Amino acid sequence: MQNIIAFFRNHHTFSIIAVTLSILLLVFLIGRSILNRQKLHIDEPVAVYIPSESTFDQLIDTLEAHQCITDEALFRSMARARKLTNHVKGGRYLLQPGMSIFQVVNKLYYGNQDAVKLTINKHRTKEHLCQFLDKKLEMSYDSILSILNDSVHCAQYGFTTNTIIAVFIQNTYDIYWNISPEKLLERMKKEYERFWTSVRVGQCKDLNLSPVEVITLASIVEEETNVNDEKPLIASVYLNRLRQEMLLQADPTLKYAIGDFTIRRLLNRHTTINSPYNTYMYKGLPPGPICIPSIASIDAVLENHPSDYLYFCAKEDMSGRHNFARNATEHSANAARFHQALNQRGIYK
Repeated sequence: MQNIIAFFRNHHTFSIIAVTLSILLLVFLIGRSILNRQKLHIDEPVAVYIPSESTFDQLIDTLEAHQCITDEALFRSMARARKLTNHVKGGRYLLQPGMSIFQVVNKLYYGNQDAVKLTINKHRTKEHLCQFLDKKLEMSYDSILSILNDSVHCAQYGFTTNTIIAVFIQNTYDIYWNISPEKLLERMKKEYERFWTSVRVGQCKDLNLSPVEVITLASIVEEETNVNDEKPLIASVYLNRLRQEMLLQADPTLKYAIGDFTIRRLLNRHTTINSPYNTYMYKGLPPGPICIPSIASIDAVLENHPSDYLYFCAKEDMSGRHNFARNATEHSANAARFHQALNQRGIYK
């Protein structure tokens, strides 16, 4: 040990080591400075999608397809030094103008991906929703639909295959593009629980309905009108009918049962379709939501305007608003005017 200490105390040897380290540090700093000056040749942000399980060569191909690499040899060299070649992480990466190649390699190596703004709107069926998710996220239509149709999996979140769509609340969410179907449902369940505050749950109890039942009723209200200020009154009509154990006779549930949402005029023959969603045939709410309702529709049910109306019918002026009635006689008169307006416009189906 004494010999080693004596060796390093030798002034000449220490000077050589110090100079060598200084030169290496200088080379490193100069090299990094040069690499940092190697910028992306892009004029606006570019979103690059790297599929899961991609190889390094596939990563290169994707970057080149977006014209993000001008010197492939340099990029490969830097990637090898950073060990990115063996650590490709799938995801959506937003590359900004002015980023250096060094920054890009680091971003990809650490998997610092950028979330997708996923806006959930009114989707009428699980199939429609899965088609949307297939286009917006890496997950496939089949992979998410199979989970939504799996009774065991749905039960883990407290839903059935008929009600699972209720876990999706209309809103915009920051979601990683390569999220798995299972993780997406976990995220949506957290958002669902966040939405159902103690205040909203208390309103459900006042109506003697569960949150899922409120969403189911809200989905009918959603399909009845786009006029938000009428929604609480429409909700009150359906709540009155539920309390009196009347058939809901909601036209949107017939369209859902038929599977044709383009029908503009429902006929008597449509009311005979044997489906649990046919509220002309079966009392109470349908087995689950007939769409993903807006928050406005959900709150319209929770904060409905108390009334003694039992009927409503679209106005004959085709404004999208409705005439409300307390009894069948009043309703028949309103319906007659509406049907006459349909005839005058040549709308027979």
